[in-house]
Amino acid sequence: MQNYPHNYAVTAVANRDGNVDLTSEGLTGIRSAPPAEFGGPGDLWSPETLLIAAVADCFILTFRAIAGASKFDWISLQCEAEGTLDRIDNVTRFTEIKLLAILDVPQATDEQKAMRLLEKSEHACLITNSLKSSSHLDATVRIAKG
Repeated sequence: MQNYPHNYAVTAVANRDGNVDLTSEGLTGIRSAPPAEFGGPGDLWSPETLLIAAVADCFILTFRAIAGASKFDWISLQCEAEGTLDRIDNVTRFTEIKLLAILDVPQATDEQKAMRLLEKSEHACLITNSLKSSSHLDATVRIAKG
């Protein structure tokens, strides 16, 4: 890992109407548009869905790093993230993010350790820590059957 601070650059380009093209050096570009809730087509990634995707992605990558450092063996992790956008004090912002995590682990895994690592990952996620909204983790550990 590199020393801090880290810098990330994205370029967004759009015309008066239509989609927004997002690019970052060395990455495949993506196209975004407003979500249906804001009058957009609802068939492209939006800033709102990208933000919630970043939370879910960061949670999994954080878990991977913490599990690796803890020498914890696991099979797969699924994370569903749901963000609530609301208007509070005349400001529209995400007020809550819920994470539903399902961790599949091998037989004879310490389930309590698995839950501790999931909870630690929620608290260590840099994307979640950068947001004002509260977050809530609902996690399940599934032991593989023989």
